[in-house]
Amino acid sequence: MKILYTAEAMVEGGREGHGRTSDGRLNVELSVPQGMGGTGGSGTNPEQLFAVGYAACFQSALLSVAQGRKLDASDSTITARVGIGPTGHGGFGLTVALDLRARHLARADAEDLMARAHERCPYSNAIRGNVDVTLTVDGTPLEQEDGVTHVSR
Repeated sequence: MKILYTAEAMVEGGREGHGRTSDGRLNVELSVPQGMGGTGGSGTNPEQLFAVGYAACFQSALLSVAQGRKLDASDSTITARVGIGPTGHGGFGLTVALDLRARHLARADAEDLMARAHERCPYSNAIRGNVDVTLTVDGTPLEQEDGVTHVSR
């Protein structure tokens, strides 16, 4: 694989520390949410950062697919929900839910775009088989079986 870009970030203090990128564009305080036993301070957390990154990447993939199919997804939004919890095997795992809102798209087109974007998005490809990902359009899930998205009609 030819690497086109590499992001670099440094963190001090773990989940209750400080993080920044090497180029200075992102500079954040980190806090542990109360639901995870933390103080719920004013900082962000890794799950929020992952949710923003995944949503941005996924929507870019969706917009690219829509453009290629001559569909208008210009007003669309992707909401990403990233959950964290114990795996039952001594560690923690993530879940992801991605929801598309796109008023200019027919339901069938929206579902098809979600399925195709899920195949194209680098974040989806990176976590496939390791993280449960639920795809929805206006809150209604697409069918998934064995990690493969099946578009319901």
